[in-house]
Amino acid sequence: MSSKLTLAIGGVAAVLMLALAGILLIVVSGGGGDKGDSGPSASKTADDASDSGPAASGELRIRGDDPLFLDPAVIQDAGSAFYAVEIFSGLVRLDKDLQLQPDVAERWDVSPDGKTYTFYIDPKATFHDGRPVLAGDVKASWERALSPDTASVVAENFLGDIVGAKDLSRGRADAISGVRVVDDGTLEVTIDAPKQYFLYKLAYTTAFIVDTEQITANPRRWTQKPNGTGPFKLKEWKLGERLVLEAYDRHHLGAPKLKTVRVELSGGSALVAYEDGDIDVTGVGLDDLERIQDPSDALNDEYQTVQRQSVDYIGFNVNTPPFDDPKVRQAFALAVDREKIAEVILKSAIPVATGVLPPGVPGYTPTEKTYPYDPERAKQLLSESKYADNLGEITLAESGAGATVGPTTEAIIQYWKDNLGVDVQIQQAESATFFDDIDEGRYQMFHLGWIMDYPDPEDILDILFHSKSRQNSTRYSNAEVDAKLEQARTEADTEKRLALYQEIEKIVIDDAAWMPMFFDVGHVLVKPYVKNYIFPPLVIEKFRDVEVNR
Repeated sequence: MSSKLTLAIGGVAAVLMLALAGILLIVVSGGGGDKGDSGPSASKTADDASDSGPAASGELRIRGDDPLFLDPAVIQDAGSAFYAVEIFSGLVRLDKDLQLQPDVAERWDVSPDGKTYTFYIDPKATFHDGRPVLAGDVKASWERALSPDTASVVAENFLGDIVGAKDLSRGRADAISGVRVVDDGTLEVTIDAPKQYFLYKLAYTTAFIVDTEQITANPRRWTQKPNGTGPFKLKEWKLGERLVLEAYDRHHLGAPKLKTVRVELSGGSALVAYEDGDIDVTGVGLDDLERIQDPSDALNDEYQTVQRQSVDYIGFNVNTPPFDDPKVRQAFALAVDREKIAEVILKSAIPVATGVLPPGVPGYTPTEKTYPYDPERAKQLLSESKYADNLGEITLAESGAGATVGPTTEAIIQYWKDNLGVDVQIQQAESATFFDDIDEGRYQMFHLGWIMDYPDPEDILDILFHSKSRQNSTRYSNAEVDAKLEQARTEADTEKRLALYQEIEKIVIDDAAWMPMFFDVGHVLVKPYVKNYIFPPLVIEKFRDVEVNR
């Protein structure tokens, strides 16, 4: 979510195994990185939006989970963002091809020096209660997101390029000096340097517009019925039972074709519910994958695979013994046969990660950059480390509340025991607690994942590995990496910029701050009467054009 999809989800980083769990199908994206300009903003049309048409009709039924949050300012997980992108919106949006398109801003201009953006608010844009969206609402929403009172871990990552944003988030100011309301329909935003990725950040939920008047009047309960600006309203949310989205027919980009989205939040087999006709879209779990892939199976015609821009990994807290010694981290990475786990346990359903950057993200290369399986080298490095005689107690943390761990985790800890003689304990925590503890650096080692929030390598390498980033959950610090990250932020030449990120990726992997495990491919089923249901590689708004004709 940033994608923290974690074996949990999320930063919004996100965990990989959702597709294989067969419940909520979440996607996150990564793509190009050309300098933002007024090109896509010249026209209000978008490839998946219409300005007029018949009233919304039909209901889409899916399975899912309760969102952890419905406040766009604090969302770090893909599961929450899945709903927020439908209920709320920002100045700009990403379309199904991950191209920037106008949203609440019908157009924008960029100054010759690339530092000042002038956004022109669509006069048709309204909140769900009919009140027009004004430039002041955008400014108020961003200042609320950055306020220390909101305690958003992600706000600086997405809004911190704006002049004065960090002064506000760190309590040195009470407003964003780089944001100026010219008039009700015009907003001027000044950033600290020209940056290719700035507009992409405004497509993430942290930059979305909220009704601050509603929040002030009802600060504790406003998310139960948020007054958003997105194509769908939150009609109903019964915790653990169901969540229903209803079309906002007066949306400025045109009324959605779909009337309602009904998300069943209860347990049970999603595939059974799909076969019984109770839901219209589902993921396919490992136990059923071979059957569904058989061309003779009745469901095979409804089966498809989806490439997602996400990476599953084990992170090491480099400030906590024994992982403050890089030789220990490297030994742990060398001791696990990821290829065998992917083949035997995951049935080759997803590929082994070749690095930090997932496929589809600019700068990605298929060249293997991670540590190979080499148990002898692993033993040697461990014996050379300063903890050779006393590793102490070691715990791997992951999101979950079950009495047992999954087979992938079991295999990983068995490799460590067999090859290093280390008994690793598992610590599970409920998702919200897990993310809080990750942010606070409370874990020695953790199993997580990252779904790209926007299509640029800055979204993962800068956010997770710069020593000053608030989402640097491994507490990794490398002066050379920091310098290269800062250089890449303002490098105008795309080829040179991507080369910098590739150099950074190699350093981070060599230092073994991460143990990249798998990239993500989703396995899904869609009923033939469902039209225009897309599976983008990122979490973006996608229900507007869906049609259901049972």
